[in-house]
Amino acid sequence: MAPCWKRVNYFLGYLRIQQTTGKRFVSEIASRASPSGKNSAFSRLTAEDVSYLKDVVSSRCVVEEKEALEPFNTDWMRKYRGTSSLVLKPNSTEQVSQILQYCNNKKLAVVPQGGNTGLVGGSVPVFDEIILNLSNMNRIRNFDEKSGIVTCEGGIVLEALSNFVSERGYTFPLDLGAKGSCQIGGNLATNAGGTRFLRYGSLHGSTLGLEVVLANGKVLHMLSTLRKDNTGYHIPHIFIGSEGTLGVITAASICCPKKCRSVHTALLGVDSFDKVTELLVRCKDEVGEILSAFEFMDRNAVELATSLLSHVRDPFPKSFPFYVLIETAGSNEKHDEEKLEKFLENCYSEDFISDAVLAQDQSQMNQLWTLRESMPEAVSRSGKSIFKYDLSIPLEHFYGLVTEMRSRLAQHACHVVSWGHIGDCNLHLNISSSEEAYESLSKLIEPYVYEWTRAHGGSISAEHGIGRMKSKYLPISKDKSTLELMKQMKQLLDPVGILNPYKVFSQEA
Repeated sequence: MAPCWKRVNYFLGYLRIQQTTGKRFVSEIASRASPSGKNSAFSRLTAEDVSYLKDVVSSRCVVEEKEALEPFNTDWMRKYRGTSSLVLKPNSTEQVSQILQYCNNKKLAVVPQGGNTGLVGGSVPVFDEIILNLSNMNRIRNFDEKSGIVTCEGGIVLEALSNFVSERGYTFPLDLGAKGSCQIGGNLATNAGGTRFLRYGSLHGSTLGLEVVLANGKVLHMLSTLRKDNTGYHIPHIFIGSEGTLGVITAASICCPKKCRSVHTALLGVDSFDKVTELLVRCKDEVGEILSAFEFMDRNAVELATSLLSHVRDPFPKSFPFYVLIETAGSNEKHDEEKLEKFLENCYSEDFISDAVLAQDQSQMNQLWTLRESMPEAVSRSGKSIFKYDLSIPLEHFYGLVTEMRSRLAQHACHVVSWGHIGDCNLHLNISSSEEAYESLSKLIEPYVYEWTRAHGGSISAEHGIGRMKSKYLPISKDKSTLELMKQMKQLLDPVGILNPYKVFSQEA
């Protein structure tokens, strides 16, 4: 007999949702935000340079063929595209050091690249920069079974690392929809947030040490496994979130918490956003010690996903204005389940929620998470002009921007959908339309979205970074003195400027 969804107010039979194929349906828009020209201080790659670099990594770890170069030159959204003629895939920190030392001496620009799953154009060239891809550096160097501290190389795929520690009774503190492709070095370089941020915080808090190669090839050996080390400046933190502009992260030591034995997932249907925020407060009050995720999606996003993706289903018989996905993780199965059920029953009886589904096994948990994690793919399939925004907005104003943009774009044929990590006040606003509508929509959307965010006390980037997409808008979130200090740090660590140029800071030639 097939398992059934446990419901708060009525029964619903098991709903089978096919596993995603992993295919990417993405727009083919060329970048419209390139700097005016290549920085003239950088040299052009020569046959002599290629010959030397091939000797460093071996010819089998070099990509030169035009067709093979395409996925390295193009970002996940196919919005940004470079013209690099060389990809290097080093196997060791020593090789990374040799490459950067040579490139620094020769003034050859370099783009560090992980899984290339970023959404702000930070991991692909703007012009012909050499691509330094770390996918071959994917080894786990050490794991302490008692402390849960894992030391791994920067090129390991997040899902592989997560599975490794899970098999040993631990949980990796980061989880992303792109976990099957993204790499931990890139996650650290962008300070990725993800769905476990509410429970475990940012990577700054979990990372104990890093191994970093500077632009001149010098290796910083900072792979401490100490939880406490109060000896001056905490240098590793400088590189977390620096987006490859200060150094290349080749290895990291990260502290993983013990895996929770009891995990429960519920999807709630909610009639208003005010009730969503009230639910968050009540959830923290009543199940806070086991709360691990609190995600929201609006009806527009859910309907877009269920209409465009065959593997995604809405488990409710009718749609709701808002959906909330709650996950709890604890150590006592019976206690945790009863606690969550009581919370849901109370919320339903007091009209905070209109319906709820509580997953009964791992398969159903995966299905509920598939609904949430399918949103980016659905947006990618919904139009050729796509505007994606990752914003931090105070809870009191959180959904106001979505309402404002729907009103502002009401006369245009477009989708305005949103979801996010509401427990962290992280909004993902997405707008899609036809390619022909790009110019007219662009004028109405930017810089309005960023200015609205600033006016309401928010940040223009919550977890995706600045990259190429937001570099000219960085002054909206950073004051002049802070920006000046950031530039001084860049000048100190990369005086020639070879590491990921044209990113973070707006660098025109």
